[in-house]
Amino acid sequence: MRPATVTAAASRLRVFSVRELAVHRRRTTASIAVMAVSALYLVAIFGIFGSITGSVNRLADQIAGIASLEVSGITDAGFPDSIVAEVAAVPGVATAAPMIRTSAATAAGPVLLFGADASSAALEGALKSAVGAPPAAQQPNGVRVGPGVDHAAGETFELGSGSVVVAEVLAGKQLADLNGGHYVLAPLALAQNVTGRTGQLDSLLITIKPDADLAAVRAAVTAAVGGRAVVADPSLRAARAGDGVKLMNYMALMGAAVALVVGAFLIYTTMTMAITARRPVISMLRAIGGRRAMIVRDLLAEAAILGLIGGLLGAGAGIFAGRMAIGRLPPAITQGLEARVEYLLPGYAIPAALAATVLTGVAAAAMTTRQVYKVAPIEALAPAGVSAADVVPRWLRVGSGVVALAVFALSIALVLGRPGTLAFAAMIALFCAEITLGFALTTPIVNATAATARIFGTVGALAAATIQRAPRRVWATVMTVLIAVITTVMITGTNADMVSSARGVFAPAAGADVWVSADPPDSYPTDPLPGDLADKVATVPGVARVTEGAVGFAVVGGTRVLLDGFAPGTHDPLYRALAPPLREEVLTGRGVVLSANLGKTLHVGVGDQLEMQTPHGPRRTTVLALVPYFSTVIGTVGISLEHLRAWFDRPVATTLQITGSPGVDRRHLVDEVRRVVPAPNHVYDGNAALAGLEAPLHQSMFIANAVLVIVVVVAAVALFNTLTLSVLERRRELGVLRAMGASRRFTVRMVLAEAVGIGAVGGGFGLLLGLLDQWLYSLVSADIMNFAVTFRPSPMALGFTLGALVISLLGALPPARRVARLNIIAAVSIE
Repeated sequence: MRPATVTAAASRLRVFSVRELAVHRRRTTASIAVMAVSALYLVAIFGIFGSITGSVNRLADQIAGIASLEVSGITDAGFPDSIVAEVAAVPGVATAAPMIRTSAATAAGPVLLFGADASSAALEGALKSAVGAPPAAQQPNGVRVGPGVDHAAGETFELGSGSVVVAEVLAGKQLADLNGGHYVLAPLALAQNVTGRTGQLDSLLITIKPDADLAAVRAAVTAAVGGRAVVADPSLRAARAGDGVKLMNYMALMGAAVALVVGAFLIYTTMTMAITARRPVISMLRAIGGRRAMIVRDLLAEAAILGLIGGLLGAGAGIFAGRMAIGRLPPAITQGLEARVEYLLPGYAIPAALAATVLTGVAAAAMTTRQVYKVAPIEALAPAGVSAADVVPRWLRVGSGVVALAVFALSIALVLGRPGTLAFAAMIALFCAEITLGFALTTPIVNATAATARIFGTVGALAAATIQRAPRRVWATVMTVLIAVITTVMITGTNADMVSSARGVFAPAAGADVWVSADPPDSYPTDPLPGDLADKVATVPGVARVTEGAVGFAVVGGTRVLLDGFAPGTHDPLYRALAPPLREEVLTGRGVVLSANLGKTLHVGVGDQLEMQTPHGPRRTTVLALVPYFSTVIGTVGISLEHLRAWFDRPVATTLQITGSPGVDRRHLVDEVRRVVPAPNHVYDGNAALAGLEAPLHQSMFIANAVLVIVVVVAAVALFNTLTLSVLERRRELGVLRAMGASRRFTVRMVLAEAVGIGAVGGGFGLLLGLLDQWLYSLVSADIMNFAVTFRPSPMALGFTLGALVISLLGALPPARRVARLNIIAAVSIE
């Protein structure tokens, strides 16, 4: 019985649904395309986030093996190796394996350098077989390299500040999988020497004895370390790795949410038109005994199929997009990660994307199936506009309007309160409320469209009559234009607001004539510069002042942050954001300043005491200010350069800011400084420094811009479909008009008048709501960006509204050409 039921359902879908979807290919394609875009974003962002955290976690597991605890550096400078003996003496500790785990420079680019001794074999990790025996005695600087490193056995190459010889290219699946084979394994002392980390370590992996209590061992190890390093599970590295993709997550999820809402609306209108067009078929099914529930199930199955097809297509594209994105992640996001980021798609990514698209499609279709329950078998044969199914009850429109206004008001209240993630959800609810409000105002929208068309005289009057005879079709088209304009104004406006506001935050960086760092301008300058470089640069003709700075990653309160060292005269944007009295207090060491988001994360305010772990033990300091400031990590700590050097063992500068003498040419000064700065260090002017600080923001916006393109294309396709459908429905009517003497030009102008009415009303209302959404999104974005995003209405918003009108006219051109070529006799003969 059950197979027969399934077969019958499949036959109905094939005969009634699939055929209808094939006939209306453009409408079907538009619905599938938007659902595919939604799935693409979801799978892509799941893949990006999963790849970053998964790659770091996999590397940590491969190295840690059976280790239960890890001691790691508070900063990227590591911790003193004297801690090893103290930890090894803790009761219950079986093995304390010291390591260097850092990125080291080579001529072919950075590689992951492991420095380890024989004790690492006890970890039972991926390096077990490789650390058993050191390189041969005749190669004191011998190293082993992974199969992904482009060096053969016997080759000599520069690694960090030294020269090493390849003693062996490691082979085997386990060693090839380790960081994708891109690593160098060196004896611990050699690794410390070539990285300038003599007496320092990056990691101490600990195994415990079988009868030991992990909690007790951890407490004892923590006491032995005494706050000079971080004691945690080896998996903590992966948890910190996800902090850098928060901005990209926000942009992608915003894009996916907007695309899902647009997709739901398209499926709603598609199913509404399908039910109207298939009323004779539905009538026949009802007349021969078909039940309403069966018909509704078929329609929901049809919507689920659209969502599933879109989801599958989007999931495949999302995997491709995710793979591409991994290779193009902004350096500021991946910087500080020891792992080579490889594409790893989480198991939940595709099921979650498919569930989102299918459920969205079914939910949208469910709102249209009420028509099936309203229509009696004989009434379903009535022409469009006459059936009871064509009349939406007043109470439903009023109720929808009341609910929409309530959600509208609540969403705005939540956004103004800005409670983080809840405000983001409120913006999506607001977008849905705007569409629902459009449903409640169907009659005023149609009347406004007809009134606009009447402006064009006689042709406009006929167009207005056509508009009012097909209110559903006109409403759907106007709403498509409205959604396109809202999305365009909101996304472009918010992006412009974020960029201009960020430029205001970072503008002081352009004040320095020349910058010198070991890292490119779109990365955090955390690598050290040669110790004598500041003195060399100071002797360059045209240099008036050289200001040193230092930046580094650290762990504060269990959170990975950026330490930013200030010196007098610095053009550092965080320092320049402070009032002059506060600048002086920071420079004299009376306290530190925190980015506002870090203060929220650490639950501290102005005047509170903040305890910071340092390689020399805990240090307590006062929080002098919380500053709105953008970074891709979780937060930034501004501290005097002297305290950064003394507390965190970072004596070397990582940036030099150079001010030229009065009248000196900036470009000439850059060239002169470049002559004394050794490769591979970077020399660039203040404008390049500013562009580099803005780069992560620009690189994260391509997702939202892609949503914009998709929505505009879908809106154009929907306009073309609707206006073409209008011509096809009125073929006989247009033929009669032509037979009565109406010219081709007259009928073409009538179609264009209808298009102008649709474009003007949709564009006008879309402009108003788009500006409102831009303002609200700017408020929400302030929490994500960590600085105030100022709302600035742009003249481009009006241009987008006019663009909607142009698209409406362009969409009307093909149907207008069809009208011009209409055969009068053939049109009149249609019954």
